[in-house]
Amino acid sequence: MGLWQSVVDAIYPPGCAFCDAETETAGGLCGACWSKTRFLKGCVCDQCGAPLPGEDASLDLRCDDCLVVGRPWSRGRSALAYEGPARTMLLRLKHGDRLDLVAPAARWMAEAGRAIWPDAPLLVPVPNHWTRRVKRRYNQAALLARAIARQTGAEVAPRALVRTSQTALLDGKSPAARFEALDGVIAAHPTHGGVVAGRNVIVIDDVMTSGATLAAATEALIGASAQEVRVLALARVLKET
Repeated sequence: MGLWQSVVDAIYPPGCAFCDAETETAGGLCGACWSKTRFLKGCVCDQCGAPLPGEDASLDLRCDDCLVVGRPWSRGRSALAYEGPARTMLLRLKHGDRLDLVAPAARWMAEAGRAIWPDAPLLVPVPNHWTRRVKRRYNQAALLARAIARQTGAEVAPRALVRTSQTALLDGKSPAARFEALDGVIAAHPTHGGVVAGRNVIVIDDVMTSGATLAAATEALIGASAQEVRVLALARVLKET
């Protein structure tokens, strides 16, 4: 550790990524948050990363959602369950300007994505509409994609996709309503979308709920001649059991 970093840490001690309690390293988790956070590892659905019974992580398995709903992408993973401290972190990142959370989030996503990482992937973030970007000032999916690219050496195409129209807030909507609302609202960018042709693409997003947003992005990429599309989310909303 350099002298300058030592001085910075002395003045601003590293804090937990979820609750800001003091930790040994920046972007780490305190013991309390670690114990309450579900990292989606081991035996998981090969299309969304949801946890499944069993211990064999090498099996090509599907959760109930992915058996019922056809997924246009080939494989997928999520890093965290969208609950508890992880949910709080996502809301801070999405609505609270906590851009310091991008680096640890990207690290967890890169680790979760190792199981589905293709050769020479192109990372493409889910786009948000320009009106939402003006209001929020950034696209968290694009920030995550760039951070993962820096950590892994992968290429990133932050402008490959575009939202053609703004959608109403989908919180509380049924899966069917989400798919209907998002049908056709994501397209390949007329100028920058050609970069995906013939590429193995990984779509990056912050949260996977029904999968409607990722499906719309995947269909746009397939329409733009992507060779294969996989998906990677920071968190997965899980059904209560």
